[in-house]
Amino acid sequence: MTARTVYTTIDSPLGELLLVGEESPTAKGGTALASLSLPGQKGAAVVRDGWRRDPAAFEEIGRQLGAYFEGRLTHFEIEYVDGGTEFQRRVWQALEEIPYGATATYGQIAQQVGTSATGVRAVGTAIGRNPLLVVRPCHRVIGADGTLRGYAGGLERKQRLLGLEGVREGVLEGVLEGVPTP
Repeated sequence: MTARTVYTTIDSPLGELLLVGEESPTAKGGTALASLSLPGQKGAAVVRDGWRRDPAAFEEIGRQLGAYFEGRLTHFEIEYVDGGTEFQRRVWQALEEIPYGATATYGQIAQQVGTSATGVRAVGTAIGRNPLLVVRPCHRVIGADGTLRGYAGGLERKQRLLGLEGVREGVLEGVLEGVPTP
């Protein structure tokens, strides 16, 4: 039996989030998350024919997201739908290991997944293809010089997420002119 794809939208401080998942008997709340997209996101998911709108299927995920945005949750316990290439999955696993309130550089991620310094661009591409913004914390990856670099949801949102997690302003100071630090 094929898993059914379900979706819903929820409000957040970042705008309306589109959640896409598959029914899963092993997932907390019954839904494994396949995608979390932000408004205007590069490569965002688009609702397809055959998908079923089911807000109830995302109650547990929505509860965790709400607690995160309120500063009460530092680690998600969400089952994900498998996807991506083997290399992407290694990079995405490395993202999951960056602690709440901390950052890592693209070079550090490249080293962690066993690629050379020339592999930093491939790491950046894999991070850019992360379908689970916010919950798989690609926003915690910054440039070697401490500046914010690429985020599919926009650098302003990346800065907001890091501010929410208490990343010191010194890391972000002067990074985005005209964008207030939360």
